[in-house]
Amino acid sequence: MQNLVMDEVSAGTYGMSGLLRLSYHSQSDGHHDWALVQPPKDGKTWLVCLHGHGSHGDQLYTRPDIRAKWLPEFLGRGLGVLTPNLRDNAWMGPAAVQDLDDLLDTIRAEFGGETFLFASGSMGGTGNLIYAALRPQNVAGVIARGAACDLASYYAWCRERESEKVILGQIADAIAANHGGTPEANPGVYRAHSALHHAARLTMPIFLAHGAEDATIPVSQARVLVGQLSDHPNLVYLEIPDGNHDSPLHLQTAPHALDWLLARSG
Repeated sequence: MQNLVMDEVSAGTYGMSGLLRLSYHSQSDGHHDWALVQPPKDGKTWLVCLHGHGSHGDQLYTRPDIRAKWLPEFLGRGLGVLTPNLRDNAWMGPAAVQDLDDLLDTIRAEFGGETFLFASGSMGGTGNLIYAALRPQNVAGVIARGAACDLASYYAWCRERESEKVILGQIADAIAANHGGTPEANPGVYRAHSALHHAARLTMPIFLAHGAEDATIPVSQARVLVGQLSDHPNLVYLEIPDGNHDSPLHLQTAPHALDWLLARSG
């Protein structure tokens, strides 16, 4: 990570005090990017929250439903919070993985971070699973809501339906742009970045939730991964009947997903 600059964000920007903005240039290609950091009041456990497609690294603070539901849960449990922008719509491509590696190293060096939990939805939840499969040593636990587990099959699904739903074509374009082309053109990268193909590496506690009627990321993505993880000792899967893409984001669960994860990752 090059040219790292750390500035305090004005309390009026997001209605938060103590929030920091990290600006940097990527070591992989010099790309300029940023992340928001809310240091913990006490402790070394951090929550990494990746944003959804079409949003940015401040989604946790700017999307009203996500802010109202998730932010108090993260801060109320004394966690540090890292929300990286990660090249906007990168779908955890190779460059985003390198950037996230460097961001976690920065949190370790600057704030003494030791344990990293990942809780995100949609593209962010997809990124959680990909990163956990690639870097299991960096991930103590995962919450993934409405996520894809295999980008090659999801890319094909989007292309088949893009004429019916414009966002699916935009998602497929973003996936290809960040993974060196289509799955046919670059199968090795897609396989390397498939949580499904590397499910054996997902040994950390995992909490998955998906809407049965999700028209943006199909529930089949969750079901096939759960099938691969059938012997996983710390896996919860909640499927929401008639639920849409946003349903897992608003899910009320018992036990609470984050409390469940904290109890098993310590």
